[in-house]
Parts: sequence; C-alpha cells; structure tokens
Amino acid sequence: MAAQRLNCELVTGSALNKLIAGQLPGERVGRGTICAPKAVPDRAWGPLATSILAGLGLDHRNLVLCCLGAEMLVADLPAAFRLHVVAPESVRLANLIAGRGLPRGDPKMLLRKMADGQALARKRRFGQKIAPATSFDMVLNAHAMGLPEMLDVLVCAVQSRGLLEAEPLPAAEAERVQLQVRRQLTRCGLDRAVEALPDTVRLERQSFGHPSEEVFANLLDFYRIAWDYEPRSFPLQWDKDGKVCEAFTPDFYLPDLDLYVELTTMKQANVTKKNRKIRLLRAIYPHVNIQIFYQKDVHDLVMKYRLPDQLAR
Repeated sequence: MAAQRLNCELVTGSALNKLIAGQLPGERVGRGTICAPKAVPDRAWGPLATSILAGLGLDHRNLVLCCLGAEMLVADLPAAFRLHVVAPESVRLANLIAGRGLPRGDPKMLLRKMADGQALARKRRFGQKIAPATSFDMVLNAHAMGLPEMLDVLVCAVQSRGLLEAEPLPAAEAERVQLQVRRQLTRCGLDRAVEALPDTVRLERQSFGHPSEEVFANLLDFYRIAWDYEPRSFPLQWDKDGKVCEAFTPDFYLPDLDLYVELTTMKQANVTKKNRKIRLLRAIYPHVNIQIFYQKDVHDLVMKYRLPDQLAR
C-alpha cells in the first residue's frame, strides 16, 4: 500500500528470493545434465540481494522494499529512507490477516513461531537477531496509529526529503556497489555466487485475477508474511483412465504458516461450488491447511484499512 501511495515499484521478500534464485547457476549432476540451483547460502543472501537492488535501481527511480533485513540491504545505497513499524503482541494478533483466517491452533503460538523464524533468518543472514532503532530513519508505533495515519506520515517524510524526485541509480554508483558485493562474496569463499551476479535485472509485476487478491497480497507484504500466488493445483477427481478431470488451485500459499488461502467475492452459486471443492480437498488431502475468505471478509479488510472502495467489488 505504501508503494501505491508513493507510486513506486514494490519489491517484496518473495520477489527478491525469486530474482536471486533465478540468477544462480544450476548444478551439474551428470554429463550434459543441469539441475536446479542449490539453496542460497545464508551468508551470500545479503550481498546477492544488495546486488539485485542495485541492478533494479538502474531502471527504476523509486523502489519500496518490504522484506526481512531491508534496512541492512539499503545501508550503502544512496537516497534510502528506512521505516520500521512496531506494535505490541495484542495489536499484531488483531491485525494479522485482519484478526481472522488463521489456521487451527493457538494464534499466539503461531505469531511467536513466525517471530522466532524471522529472528533466526536475520541472525543467519546478517549476524543479528534484531535491528536496533538507530538502523532506521523513522520508527512508528502501530499501537498509537492506524495504517492510514502511518501511511500519511510516511508520505510526508519521503516528500520532505525529496526522495520521489530522485533519479535512477547512477551507473558509477551501481558499479561501486557491485564491486563491494563481489569482495564480500569472495572473502566468504563463495566464488560461484560471484559468477551469479547479474548485469541487468528486470522486475516482473505479479498479475492477479481480481483486485481483492492484490489487496490481500499488499496486507501480507505489510506484515512481512511470505506468500506465493497460485503455486499449486490439487487434483480432485480423475476419469476412468486416471486423467485429472477436476482440480483446485488456491489463490495464496503462506509458507511461514504452511497455509493455503482462497479468496472469493463471487455470487453465492459459485461460492457454493467453491466450498464443495474445498471440502473435497480437505477429504483427499487432510494434511493440507486451507482457509477461505468470503466477500464479507474482503470487505472488512477494505473498511479496516480504508482502502479504495472499488477494491472490495
């Protein structure tokens, strides 16, 4: 939502991970056989992510970065504004997916599990579990301010710094960042990662089937909840030859919660059909966690965060 208000390109943690993975060379497992690249080493993730951002900065005047450790990644980049939002546990519980739609289990335990996972990932990638307040240009308390008010403050601060008028990253500055990244990776003994550094980077926008899905994705990004859009289809029925004749593809998968989410703002007749598919999915795949959001749920999201009315249709 901040990216929309500021009219900037949004770079999420999920998008950054995909860009990094797409630049890594595949592993040779046999003569003429190349398989998918291995997972990015934790100590290489930060330098590679910084390299990706520098490449994006050559083609985009302004970017909004929303990911774990974002303040670390932009520390050496010019014209950066680092914002941190804090809130007590009660507020985070109430706001997480609009206070509903959580999978079965204790919500507090789920929230703490996510926080522990993020702290561990930060420790592995950046050497510290938490970021001190001095790492940021502004810290806002969601206990005292709502999302619309925080967005207003952010827009005012960014405009007062003149950041929206900034030009794309100069080529000389991008080369300086890339040289620094190469040195960091070489010191870590990650020569193969050095080979993966891209000369250019293109940011592909995620297209959604309905505006409500983009609203939901923006909320997930705001709370730093990793997500994938329509990553998997589940076969539900097969014909006599064993071919799939009916399948179901949930809208989102939240890997931190191991949860699939389906949004529906359609008329009741189609909602009934979708509910049947979800019941069938749960019967065939009892280990799969899935939650459905109905039209009222999406409307509540729009009203809660004062989003444009047309996004609720």
